[in-house]
Amino acid sequence: MTDMSQEPLVGEELSEAVLTLTLGRAPAHPLSRAMIAALHDALRRAMVDDRVHVLVIHGPGRIFCAGHDLKEIARHRADPDEGKAFVSELFAACAALMLDLARCPKPTIAMVEGIATAAGLQLMASCDLAYASPAARFCLPGVKNGGFCTTPAVAVSRLIGPRAVKEMAMTSATYGADWALAAGLINRILPDETLAAHVGALARDLAACNQGPLRRGIATLDRHLDLPLEDAYALATPVMIEHFMDPGRRHQDWTE
Repeated sequence: MTDMSQEPLVGEELSEAVLTLTLGRAPAHPLSRAMIAALHDALRRAMVDDRVHVLVIHGPGRIFCAGHDLKEIARHRADPDEGKAFVSELFAACAALMLDLARCPKPTIAMVEGIATAAGLQLMASCDLAYASPAARFCLPGVKNGGFCTTPAVAVSRLIGPRAVKEMAMTSATYGADWALAAGLINRILPDETLAAHVGALARDLAACNQGPLRRGIATLDRHLDLPLEDAYALATPVMIEHFMDPGRRHQDWTE
């Protein structure tokens, strides 16, 4: 039997400038306080590591990530404050992780084989891109647990319309990959046997791009999505000019 305590919370594999972060503690890969800290540490290091151009986040198997560790939270109900301090610290740490992931200057890709639920869906939605297998499922189950997925809905609402996210959050229903694709929650559904190969090839292609314009472009896109049209062009135009003046493009020959 495998000793789970000896497994890393987050596996790290760097190949061809692509860093794959594999969530540990299978099968649920829960976002315990320790898991959040380990994932955030790996992300922070990757953001400043020149060897890393692209990040892939993977929770292998039937559960991409089950969200927060409810058993861990339950244990803190015995605290003098019934766990309020722990829960407050937990959700502050989770929000900080998700903010850094959403603002990461390098492309981030989620690879989803199974269910992404609650904060696990928040993790997926905070990545730039998400690719899923036909068996993938998506859920905001807070209401069924007597609460509401308030913070996961922040990330999800940046991707899908208000009616769709309200239905997800209010009903706690589980949605399939086809629905998620139509709603804009994921980029593409890929067969199980080609999912990893497709994500790997895409990540390597992005890693081989001129990184300056790519990173500036992603950051600008993220910023202008919420701006009025005129303000968006005012923001994007100087960046576009900067792309053409980038040393990596300045001597390109477009006449051929």
